[in-house]
Amino acid sequence: MRLRSWCLLASLALTPVAAGCGNGSAATPPAEQQTGQPAIPLPNKNGTFKFAVLGDFGTGDSSQYELAKQMKTVYDQFKYELVILVGDNIYGSERPQDFTKKFEIPYKPLTDAGVKFYASLGNHDSREQRMYKPFNMDGKLYYSFNPQREVRFFALESTYPEPEQMAWIEKELQASTSHWKIPFFHHPLYSSGERHGSDIRLRSTLEPMFLKNGVTVVFTGHDHTYERTKPQNGITYFVVGSGGKLRSGGLDRDTGLTARGFDTDLVFVVAEIDGDTMNFQAISRAGAVIDSGVIERRK
Repeated sequence: MRLRSWCLLASLALTPVAAGCGNGSAATPPAEQQTGQPAIPLPNKNGTFKFAVLGDFGTGDSSQYELAKQMKTVYDQFKYELVILVGDNIYGSERPQDFTKKFEIPYKPLTDAGVKFYASLGNHDSREQRMYKPFNMDGKLYYSFNPQREVRFFALESTYPEPEQMAWIEKELQASTSHWKIPFFHHPLYSSGERHGSDIRLRSTLEPMFLKNGVTVVFTGHDHTYERTKPQNGITYFVVGSGGKLRSGGLDRDTGLTARGFDTDLVFVVAEIDGDTMNFQAISRAGAVIDSGVIERRK
């Protein structure tokens, strides 16, 4: 496998390669993914909806801070308006000083710029996090919101998927007229992670709803790796579980599920929705584009 440390702005294809990397060095080629293929650039158009995805991050360690810095570097060129959090937001104790160290300080450059974070809860999160204002949960364990008319997000609490919640999500999906219906939660329906893997029981409940109601992409965490699945019945599932914790070598390469996997560094995802198309890039702590692509909306 190959990984080259090209300039992040060039890898995002947001500025001309000829402009160089801002440190007086000569311009470098765009970053290559580990497949050896050039990264697919983000269009970065005016008026498109842009967002980021982060999961399993709240450690307070230096590696979390380094990925947070990379997120701001990307934001400076690619103005995503919100970040969805796929759970395990705060590891360990949850005192006020812990929220400061594990969330407020590392992401302050983003929140100061107006970026909003919308959380779902993981198995390491207390349910009281729903009251924490910067997570924008409004006191709810599960909720949905429309940042744009044609995009609706659905945050679920997947540790305790009680019948009331399942009835709620089914009703919400059916009622939504948005073209892009994007669920996000902690436990993956499909995962090649050796530690946890696919949550079969949750899949048996949620997948039929997603298929019936035009879901195209689903974002989860829990396994401390990055994975994009091959489309499962037309739906692409992302595991974005290495925002602060990493299980190095934690992917099972023999599941047959994986379109792209990465288990050697921390990762976050950025995406851009333009009509029926979603462009995405997965970016490592080192600033390398380790996955990219284009997904067409299911109709």
